[in-house]
Amino acid sequence: MKVAEADKFVGFDGYKQAIAKADVVILTTPPGFRPIHFEEAIAQGKHVFMEKPVATDPAGIAKVLETAEKAKAKKLNVVVGLQRHYMTSYRELHKRLQDGIIGDITSIQVWWNQGALWVRERKPEYTEMEYQMRNWYYFNWLCGDHIVEQHIHNIDVGNWFMGKTPVSAVGMGGRAIRTGPESGEIYDHHFVEYRYDNGVVMNSQCRHWKDSVSKVDEEIVGTKGRIFCDRAQIVDHKGKTLYQFDRKQHNRPYQAEHDELFEAIAAGQYKFQDAQRGAEATLSAIIGRMATYSGQQIDWDKALKSGINLQPARYAFDAPPPVLPDSQGNYAYAKPGTTRYFS
Repeated sequence: MKVAEADKFVGFDGYKQAIAKADVVILTTPPGFRPIHFEEAIAQGKHVFMEKPVATDPAGIAKVLETAEKAKAKKLNVVVGLQRHYMTSYRELHKRLQDGIIGDITSIQVWWNQGALWVRERKPEYTEMEYQMRNWYYFNWLCGDHIVEQHIHNIDVGNWFMGKTPVSAVGMGGRAIRTGPESGEIYDHHFVEYRYDNGVVMNSQCRHWKDSVSKVDEEIVGTKGRIFCDRAQIVDHKGKTLYQFDRKQHNRPYQAEHDELFEAIAAGQYKFQDAQRGAEATLSAIIGRMATYSGQQIDWDKALKSGINLQPARYAFDAPPPVLPDSQGNYAYAKPGTTRYFS
């Protein structure tokens, strides 16, 4: 792309000038910045596409929810990159769920299990802030841990099909593979039991282990049958197929989420307000992280009201990030039973 020098903005506050140049804003920086970028975009009256997750801490969620109300008042379209909502197969499965094909939901299982991810080598010229920015995935103020950054997709599907958010989370996790300083402060596995107000449990697991079985999927179990989301199939409890999505249909959610947003904007329509749903999915993942880190039961309402804020006091490349390495370059990480959020 040819961009004039006058339209290039550098630094942690460059987003303000960049947003001012745009009609529609696409927010795809590391997630820790999403709340302040979203706030600025709506303040400037811009339509927004923002990637998931929409925050990394409860304070960020509160800001996104507050900004979402302002977006509604201004009739600004907001789409969040939880793209399964824009995927034809998931829409067809959800439609049939609402028609009662599997009866009442009794349990949900969700997975994001895969291999290891990238690491960027530290260079002598990097400040600590720059190093963490370049390795943003491994620091909670920027990423939120992989339960928030990736597994949010599957947790979101569980909430969507349940039609509500969980009231509490308990779980376990740790660092079996990620043991060195390059792994920052995040875990490599999480297992969370989410409970909804009607007693239904969603079992959630995610991990990054090399040369281990991979699975990214959701399974919705009901009184009459079950939904296998990845293969877009619904069966009864004897294994008889009740519905199978025709994969010849258009099923490209990464394109559809943008197509539908821009079609609405071009037509002068106010159709999309995904920010609240994105915030709810993100907070669901955050309380899962808080549960695995602490070994405590984390209640939705208490977490949302907690005001817990992981962000630095100042955004600058010469400023100290919220977490710093010790003399060996290792970062402190959460330990269940020791790390506590509530008394």
